[in-house]
Amino acid sequence: QLQENQDEIENMMNAIFKGVFVHRYRDAIAEIRAICIEEIGIWMKMYSDAFLNDSYLKYVGWTMHDKQGEVRLKCLTALQGLYYNKELNSKLELFTSRFKDRIVSMTLDKEYDVAVQAIKLLTLVLQSSEEVLTAEDCENVYHLVYSAHRPVAVAAGEFLYKKLFSRRDPEDDGILKRRGRQSPNANLVKTLVFFFLESELHEHAAYLVDSMWDCATDLLKDWECMNSLLLEEPLNGEEPLTDRQESALIEIMLCTIRQAAECHPPVGRGTGKRVGAK
Repeated sequence: QLQENQDEIENMMNAIFKGVFVHRYRDAIAEIRAICIEEIGIWMKMYSDAFLNDSYLKYVGWTMHDKQGEVRLKCLTALQGLYYNKELNSKLELFTSRFKDRIVSMTLDKEYDVAVQAIKLLTLVLQSSEEVLTAEDCENVYHLVYSAHRPVAVAAGEFLYKKLFSRRDPEDDGILKRRGRQSPNANLVKTLVFFFLESELHEHAAYLVDSMWDCATDLLKDWECMNSLLLEEPLNGEEPLTDRQESALIEIMLCTIRQAAECHPPVGRGTGKRVGAK
C-alpha cells in the first residue's frame, strides 16, 4: 500500500510537471519563467531521487540562455543550491560537462548580478571537482579580479584564492609557526607576485589587492614575510626574486598597506548596475 501511494504521488507530480512546468518555463512573462526555475531548483534539492537527473536539469541549462537577467539569475542560484551539497555532485557530472561553457561565458554577463553568481557557481564547481574546469576556463575568471565592478572582482578573487592559494602542502604543518620567508605564506606571496606579473596589468596592483582582501587578509597583511623576501638572503636551494619580481612585490605591499589604512576600494572601482563593453 505504501508503494502504491508513493507511485500515485509520483504520477501526480509528473502530471503537474508535464501539464504546468513544461509549458510555463517558456512563458511570455519573465517573472513566471523565473518562478518555474526557482521551484524546480527546490524540487531537485529536496527530492533529488526523483528530480535530480538530466531529464529535469536540462530545463535549467536551456533557460541559462534566457533574455531576461532575472531568469538567468534564478538558474544560477538554483544550481548553487545543488553544487553546494557534495553528496549530489555525482548526479551533476553530465550536466556540468554539457553546460560548463555556458556558465563560464556568463561570468561576462551584461548584468552584474548574473556575472557575480556565475563566478560563485564556478567556485562551487571547482570545490566539487578541480578536474572539471580547464586552464582556459580558470583564466577567463582570473582576469576578472581587475574588473571595475567590485562584487564581480571580489567573487573572482575568491575563485582565484580557492584555486591557487588555499591548498597547503602537508609538510607545511611543521612550519606553521615559522615567520618571515620561512613561513608557509612565503610561497603564497611569490605566487601572488608571479600571477600579477603574468597578468600584465602592472598598473592595477591596487585592484588585485582589493579583489582578494576579503578572502586573503592574513596573507596580504603578512608584511613581515614580504619584508623578509625583499631583505633576507634566499634559503638553500631557493630561487632569489628577480629585480622585476621585487619591484612587483613592493608595489603589492604598498597597496596592501594603503588598503589597510584607508579601508576603501581603489579609485575607479564601484558597484554600478551594468557591465560595460564585453
